[in-house]
Amino acid sequence: METIVAASRNQHKIDEMQAILQKFGMEIISRDDAGVPKIEIEEDGETFEENSYKKAYEIMKLCGKTTISDDSGLMVDYLGGAPGVYSARFAGEDGNDQKNNEKLLTLLADVPYKERRAKFVSVITMVFPDGEAITARGECHGHIIDTPVGENGFGYDPLFVPDGFQRTFSQLSPEEKNEISHRANALATLERLLKERK
Repeated sequence: METIVAASRNQHKIDEMQAILQKFGMEIISRDDAGVPKIEIEEDGETFEENSYKKAYEIMKLCGKTTISDDSGLMVDYLGGAPGVYSARFAGEDGNDQKNNEKLLTLLADVPYKERRAKFVSVITMVFPDGEAITARGECHGHIIDTPVGENGFGYDPLFVPDGFQRTFSQLSPEEKNEISHRANALATLERLLKERK
């Protein structure tokens, strides 16, 4: 098994990436398990691509191992693509999933369902010790509903109904979500790019 260091401390993301990457003989370990110093990497990029690369590159420099990073978020058409790269801190630096969801619902309060188009975006970057980088983007399109539903998932999952489904991300099983999610689509692209690299 090749060990890949995750730039993220988000165990949900690590679990989703591991479920898909294990078939490549890759095992993802957290940056803490890799002994990376506890530093905060400022996500000051204007795109998911910029933030994803920066996180992976900075952690790779610290540990000297292949590093994988995901930067992801929700983009709502009616809000001009917001919250976008600010998805995790949409309700402020001290925000959490509940506060972020409440802010989103407040902004969409009187917006009809058909105008609540949205997409989840995931950009995964793998940076190798020689500095080479592979970047893969995945999207999942759907709508935002007006009340959180479901027990699974995290973030905006209870509000997001993917196209072709009548259930939110939070109502899908992890296996179902891993078939269609933005992260799954990004990892599928990453898989293709890794095969081309060999």
